[in-house]
Amino acid sequence: MRYLDEFSNPESARRLIEEIRAVTTRRWSIMEVCGGQTHSIIRHGIDQLLPDRIEMIHGPGCPVCVTPLEIIDKALEIAARPGVIFCSFGDMLRVPGSERDLFRVKSEGGDVRVVYSPLDALTIAAQNPDRQVVFFGIGFETTAPANAMTVYQARKRGIENFSLLVSHVLVPPAIAAIMESPQCRVQGFLAAGHVCSVMGTEEYPPLAEKYRVPMVVTGFEPLDILEGIRRTVLQLEQGRHEVENAYPRAVRAEGNAAAKAMLADVFEVTDRGWRGIGTIPRSGWRLAPRYRHYDAEQRFAVGDLHTEESTVCRSGEVLQGLIKPNECAAFGTTCTPRNPLGATMVSSEGACAAYYLYRRLDLPAEVAHA
Repeated sequence: MRYLDEFSNPESARRLIEEIRAVTTRRWSIMEVCGGQTHSIIRHGIDQLLPDRIEMIHGPGCPVCVTPLEIIDKALEIAARPGVIFCSFGDMLRVPGSERDLFRVKSEGGDVRVVYSPLDALTIAAQNPDRQVVFFGIGFETTAPANAMTVYQARKRGIENFSLLVSHVLVPPAIAAIMESPQCRVQGFLAAGHVCSVMGTEEYPPLAEKYRVPMVVTGFEPLDILEGIRRTVLQLEQGRHEVENAYPRAVRAEGNAAAKAMLADVFEVTDRGWRGIGTIPRSGWRLAPRYRHYDAEQRFAVGDLHTEESTVCRSGEVLQGLIKPNECAAFGTTCTPRNPLGATMVSSEGACAAYYLYRRLDLPAEVAHA
């Protein structure tokens, strides 16, 4: 197939669903790691077309959603300071902190700007040498190379009024944390194709072997996801636990060598907090020592700022796959995209936003009658 619409072909989808039905003899729970995959599954109703014995569990793969409240509050503190131009992608502006969001900071006079690339923020810094320019660098391995390149360019060009507020997290340690949870129900994974296009697949075989779970790398279109589910179910039924690449048009086992070299130069691995999950050892990046003076958290001395999560929002349980969004009492009532309580309702890739947008408002039958 060469064209995008071919990956939504109804006849091909029907054949894949029939193949999945034919091989499924037991109940299986499969987690799609990426929020983009969650959005595609709910949008196209893929989970409703699968056999009743297959449950899709929504994982913590939305970068906005897993950014800790503490980091959001640090961003708000920096953005509100005089002389600061705070740059971010648009999806972060409505993520609520403890008391406000970046839109509120902007309305109160803060210079908050939406950019389309971290390099745009570097350009703004070069054009405003008398101001401090900060870019909010969040996300998984997918967005990290561009942020690393921006810091590299800032150092190379001698632009000292630029800094990066870093909240980058890594997928493999999160998979390990999910599997080691006493409440874990996951029996197989759909791995995120865009992450693997950068990092490759070499980190996954040890996880598949240790936890005895199949991992299938797949993309984001309906046929990509269905093929990933088919391969995962087939492994589960056969008692195998291997890593398969069902996304070869974008993913190679070795990943992107240039991107990985840039990441290794600019960042170093560190412990990271995940919203709703907590701190996972060696699950994120921070700037390496030679780039540390570009760290906004250090430059603006906000490292000691700590916060408390909402007791009403259950997005943490959603991110761990313990509940579906519509099992939260606040979902669709006090928590909506217009008035979100948590990041999973804000982000376009958040599970709560997907359930609300595509009208998955009712409780699952087994929960409603419990």
